[in-house]
Amino acid sequence: MTADVSGYLLGIDFGTGGAKACLIDMEGEVRGFAFEEYALIHEQPGWSEHDAALYWEVACRLIRSVVAEAGVKPDLVLGVAASSALPSLVMVNSAHVPIHHAYNLMDRRATTEVTWLKEHIGEERIFRLSGYRLEDHPTLVNLLWEKRNRPDSFAQIDKALTIDGFITLKLTGRATLHDSSAAFYGVAYNLREGRFDEAMLAEIDIDPALLPEIFRCDEIIGEVTAEAAALTGLAAGTPVAAGQVDCNASWVGAGAIDVGDFQSNLGSVGNFGVIHRSPEYNFSEIGRLMINFPYTVDSRNTYVTVPTTMTGGQCIRYLRDTFSQHELEVERVLGVSAYDLLNLQAADVPPSSDGLIILPFLMGERTPIWDVNARGVIFGLSLNHTKGHVVRAMMEGVAFAMVDSFHLIQEAGLPINIPMVLNEGGAVSRLWRQIICDVFNVPITLVKRRTGAPYGDAILAGVATGVFADFSVAKDWVEYVEPMAPNAENHARYMAFFELYKRIYAHLKDDFAALAALRGG
Repeated sequence: MTADVSGYLLGIDFGTGGAKACLIDMEGEVRGFAFEEYALIHEQPGWSEHDAALYWEVACRLIRSVVAEAGVKPDLVLGVAASSALPSLVMVNSAHVPIHHAYNLMDRRATTEVTWLKEHIGEERIFRLSGYRLEDHPTLVNLLWEKRNRPDSFAQIDKALTIDGFITLKLTGRATLHDSSAAFYGVAYNLREGRFDEAMLAEIDIDPALLPEIFRCDEIIGEVTAEAAALTGLAAGTPVAAGQVDCNASWVGAGAIDVGDFQSNLGSVGNFGVIHRSPEYNFSEIGRLMINFPYTVDSRNTYVTVPTTMTGGQCIRYLRDTFSQHELEVERVLGVSAYDLLNLQAADVPPSSDGLIILPFLMGERTPIWDVNARGVIFGLSLNHTKGHVVRAMMEGVAFAMVDSFHLIQEAGLPINIPMVLNEGGAVSRLWRQIICDVFNVPITLVKRRTGAPYGDAILAGVATGVFADFSVAKDWVEYVEPMAPNAENHARYMAFFELYKRIYAHLKDDFAALAALRGG
């Protein structure tokens, strides 16, 4: 349901590997779309960063591009919303200039700070407050690392932001958080009350002034400034919404607005989300193994549980960038996607990859094993195995990592609406979708319009500005295609290999820790 207005809505999303923007009209049609990759920076083992200064440069280029593609006047853009992959950390000074590189969600450096928090605050106490397990990537843990390791530059920090919070700051001049991103700060965030606990902040010696004010996802937090208008081509005064986590944005854009809706992304990380209204689940024994945070739709009362494997689509990008020079050259010369060429090779390999198993833990692992030291393993490699076997085994390994959490959520009894909807990133691969379908043993379908997270951001901008009465337009506009049913024989075979996959990790868990000690973290 829309208000009787005409105009356009802008969404912009910053992922781990690149940013996307789109402009939609009042009927939900995409009038402009743009994408730009940016580099991951791994200067030391366990570190994963971006050049923070690039975020705003990329945003300005993308916004100008989609507005130009649509051929619309800037004052017809009625609202803007942004999202980003989380956890992330952009530290800015009082002039809104980034300090150091930005942390992205694959950064795993703050292990010493985790140990300190366990010893001085207590893991259980932190979980009971934040609903977020004590691990090395909540934003407040990263801030502790900065305070202890770079005190001079830490003293210059005015605000600790997410990536989308940084973009919102540059658009409006106002430093803010939204409900769904605040949860990723962890440690001192009170998930039940939606605020930071100042007593806990005092105990860990983090100044509350470093943390932005928290808003509902669908609140308007400011307007595009004259300076930002000159750089982006938007009209000064354009309303800007608080924003949302990128997976929320993707799932909203694909129609996930009801309790039990169940969608998956295969972006840089591999994850899926189940929407619920069970706050007690967030603090349950199974809930503590997952990532739980407020969902965009009614963000003060609705949650999403999001099992996450650290390197989902990033695994295949790694194979492309590191071991596929031939495919990249074919792409350069003939315009055929290197990913498509890798998929063709993998499609010739039977299920279970002729006995090749990969643990896809290239940057440690999150749900459900939560092991910062875990690393990738190729198990069973033989001379008969080809690149196609490695690609398929990597896809199967990511599916195993995801289904490990799915089984636990089923056990917890959360309502789950099937089919499972596949959305962004590697979901474009029909082969990978069938692997996931067979491993999960549930029917799946694909979103036809795969504009992804920025489309959900544009819808959020419409709700925040009152152009849309609620999020129901997302359900009205979505179309699902290419349904798949699981193959029972493949599922049975995969489950046998899944059990071996789990035993391999169990056997290597202590060795991963020993390796981390030998390499110095």
